[in-house]
Amino acid sequence: PTQPGQSPYPGGYGPGGYGPGAPGPGATDPQGPHGPWQQSGEDGPEYFDGRYDSRNQANSPGHTQQFRIDEHGYPGDDEYSGGATYAAGRSTAPPAGPKLHWKQLLSGIVLRPNATFWQMRDHSVWGTAVLVTFLYGLLAVFGLDKAREDVLNSTLGSAVPYVLITGVAVVLSGLVLGSVTHTLARQFGGDGAWGPTVGMAMLISSVTDAPRLLFALFLGGTATFVQVLGWATWIAAGLLFTSMVSRSHDLPWQKALGASAIQLLSLLVLIKLGTL
Repeated sequence: PTQPGQSPYPGGYGPGGYGPGAPGPGATDPQGPHGPWQQSGEDGPEYFDGRYDSRNQANSPGHTQQFRIDEHGYPGDDEYSGGATYAAGRSTAPPAGPKLHWKQLLSGIVLRPNATFWQMRDHSVWGTAVLVTFLYGLLAVFGLDKAREDVLNSTLGSAVPYVLITGVAVVLSGLVLGSVTHTLARQFGGDGAWGPTVGMAMLISSVTDAPRLLFALFLGGTATFVQVLGWATWIAAGLLFTSMVSRSHDLPWQKALGASAIQLLSLLVLIKLGTL
């Protein structure tokens, strides 16, 4: 039988009891209402008590990180980009600088070609390229002996259209040859854009032939000095084409030169040594 003052449950188990040594009715638990696990501040788990710095937790409220997925399904700005770092058609680096003014562009092609081609690899130069090539085409007529004789011996009404048509034809030929160079560069694994490549190719063709054309206006295209100067400027054009394609398409110089071969041969036969 249960003695007076004795718990009806053996070992202290029962309502309000937790086993042997549990405080009796009306007694205060020395460890607090939550036992040995302290709870600070507000009611809730201990990892909300502010002792852990939530700023270092990416998924904490208010600190969620954003991730960008590219068109291939890989995380953006990834160093490896899913194995497509040097894939054709994808720029491997942002532009190295702002777009150059036309004066800086023309002088840069001659004085600092490597830096200029790298800085302009993602910038189109259509305005400068078309204007310079058209003006070059107008003067190119007078650099060829037979064409110059035809223009000078004709009336003004027929000479002006002849010169204008020649200027337009030179611009169109520059577009076609530049497109061929760009297409070959892409076939060789390049990743450059069409506009910057074609525009720079047109400028290189016109700028490099300017010295030969200047002397041909006075000495004639068949003069020995003009012929030698034509070969020298053609070699310079080959170097500039190689540098431009290499930096615009991220290609080694061998492939860059191969991509420019058709345009170089066309310039040699049609313009540089037109008498051939």
